[in-house]
Amino acid sequence: MIVNRFAHKGGAGLRWPAIKAELEKRLGPFEAQFTQAPGHATQLARAALMRGARRFVAVGGDGTVNETLNGLLDPSGQLLAPEAVLCPIPAGTANELCRALGHGADPSKAYDAAAATGRRAIDLVRVRCIGAEGRPVERFGYLMAAIGAAALVSQRTSQSRWAKKFGDVAYMLMAPAVILGFRSRGVAIAVDGIDRGTSKLFTALIANTENGGGGLRLAPGAAFDDGMLDLVEVGDVSRLGALLGVMPRLADGSHVGHPKVRTSRGRSFRFESEVDTLVDLDGETIGRLPLDVEVLPHGFAVGAVEPVR
Repeated sequence: MIVNRFAHKGGAGLRWPAIKAELEKRLGPFEAQFTQAPGHATQLARAALMRGARRFVAVGGDGTVNETLNGLLDPSGQLLAPEAVLCPIPAGTANELCRALGHGADPSKAYDAAAATGRRAIDLVRVRCIGAEGRPVERFGYLMAAIGAAALVSQRTSQSRWAKKFGDVAYMLMAPAVILGFRSRGVAIAVDGIDRGTSKLFTALIANTENGGGGLRLAPGAAFDDGMLDLVEVGDVSRLGALLGVMPRLADGSHVGHPKVRTSRGRSFRFESEVDTLVDLDGETIGRLPLDVEVLPHGFAVGAVEPVR
């Protein structure tokens, strides 16, 4: 049991007694481990794995769940213990994995899945880019990677002292200020090893799930267990065009019909640019371009009440 009491700007800590009570109804008494700093959930998960733990309950937001997952993987993205199962409990700002699993509106389903013995296979996303210190970085995730404006919105939201207090709508509140100050840049893109050349890009998402950004339908049709990733590109749109023409359509996914939006699918992607461009993975800024993204089909498993094939 790995708990991030600081998730949702401390809201998870306030909710922890109630969450603990619900889990104890299903699991019996347990001793939780609490994260103390960014990256600590990875350390806690790895240590518990070495002690023989095989079912990992992560209480927090997607950052906490992502860190816990990375503690279960070797450098190649393989599970250190094939039978390891990750059980996310929604206590963060967006809780997108729980939302994708159908637990977002009803947390009791997440509690039930944590206590059950079933498992559901999920595709893993491998990301390589350049980290803040100029060194290569490799991380694994499950939701989506973002570059450009979307990555900057995520970074600003995470850094804000006020935005996350508004929960799911935090990203939408931060977006206008970021969009109005952002410029498209030339980005070279390759999909499955095929060079598509360089074009102007405002932002791009490489998605393993439909939802992101607080429940927005960012990548309609994306599925986390089909062995594919969905690329959504917002091209050389003006700032007002992005703010008034694309952003209002994100909630229902109709933005993919905008003339400046392009969608495609693949198993691997590469992005390069001469302009400094942020990279975000599962809501966390991890570095800058160049970026390589690859799907590892059925790379890990989450808890489920009934096995799902």
